[in-house]
Amino acid sequence: MGSWQRLLLFGGVSLRGGGGTSVPLGRSQLLVCRRQLSGSDSETLKQRRSQILSRGLPKQKPIQGVKQVIVVASGKGGVGKSTTAVNLALALAANDSSKAIGLLDVDVYGPSIPKMMNLKGNPELSQDNLMRPLLNYGIACMSMGFLVEETAPVVWRGLMVMSAIEKLLRQVDWGHLDYLVVDMPPGTGDVQLSVSQNIPISGAVIVSTPQDIALMDAHKGAEMFRKVHVPVLGLVQNMSVFQCPKCKHKTHIFGADGARRLARTLDLDVLGDIPLHLNIRETSDTGQPIVFSQPESDEAKAYLRIAAEVVKRLPPPLK
Repeated sequence: MGSWQRLLLFGGVSLRGGGGTSVPLGRSQLLVCRRQLSGSDSETLKQRRSQILSRGLPKQKPIQGVKQVIVVASGKGGVGKSTTAVNLALALAANDSSKAIGLLDVDVYGPSIPKMMNLKGNPELSQDNLMRPLLNYGIACMSMGFLVEETAPVVWRGLMVMSAIEKLLRQVDWGHLDYLVVDMPPGTGDVQLSVSQNIPISGAVIVSTPQDIALMDAHKGAEMFRKVHVPVLGLVQNMSVFQCPKCKHKTHIFGADGARRLARTLDLDVLGDIPLHLNIRETSDTGQPIVFSQPESDEAKAYLRIAAEVVKRLPPPLK
């Protein structure tokens, strides 16, 4: 097992309490607890409970060297979230070449960034024992996909997944970044909550198709971020329309303007529409994202406009 694997799997996970041992409660201690819980001073108990619960929540700590974090999320899988995250990162760089951009893939079970960014290999370790991101198209990238074989399934329980997320957040030498785009896994589970509670996030971008089934989960995703006090910058309506390359007839395969209806419900903006186009799929599969390989195409320009809308809505960067 390599040093980076030991760092990922075993670096700092402790299952022991503060004293290193567990002490069972005796009968007298249980009686005291029951008396306290049955007492009249319920307000004091509520305050005490709140204090205990607050201790268990992680304190947000910025990622060293990173000014702003943008998470790209979706409630439903298969709506083009990773494709959007990759092209958003490239579009941020294309819109302002003075900005340093990073791309972090925290989808532990189904990482897509290595293939889409045409990257392979294990990250090297710095002198400080931090993983160095892999670089392509001017974007610094880190993914679970760099740490396991391409076809190897990650069959992990929650504790190991959380340990991996912690390492991806804290054990990477990003250098100095203006924007770190985080490709989140679909859903509203442990990973989303862990990322949101551990690092300050400048804003979330919600990706959905116009289909009602996808919009239901996108709604949940937006509400989840609001509950953990992460600003939702807006929605991206992906696969919004298909235009026949021969007759130019337009078909709304997944429905028309569903994301706009959801945006009105949530009092949010639609950051932009991305069509269902063969070029987007082909360039993603070949590891040459459309913003990089076809920057003058209408599809690439759509991503560039979305990136500009995202930057407009970001709060001032961390100092």
